[in-house]
Amino acid sequence: MMGLSVWKLLVIALLVVMLFGTRRLRSIGSDLGGAISGFRRSMRDDRDPVTSDEAPRELK
Repeated sequence: MMGLSVWKLLVIALLVVMLFGTRRLRSIGSDLGGAISGFRRSMRDDRDPVTSDEAPRELK
């Protein structure tokens, strides 16, 4: 089984930077980070208990 050596990873990183450019990679990274943080925020909101405003009212 062949693994990725440090030199191979550096060559891959250099090719990616040459293809996309640093500005576009920064933009892609920030978009991906925003999407991940939004996903985590929505998962956290789903786990929170229901607040009193959202609780169903009991029938009297």
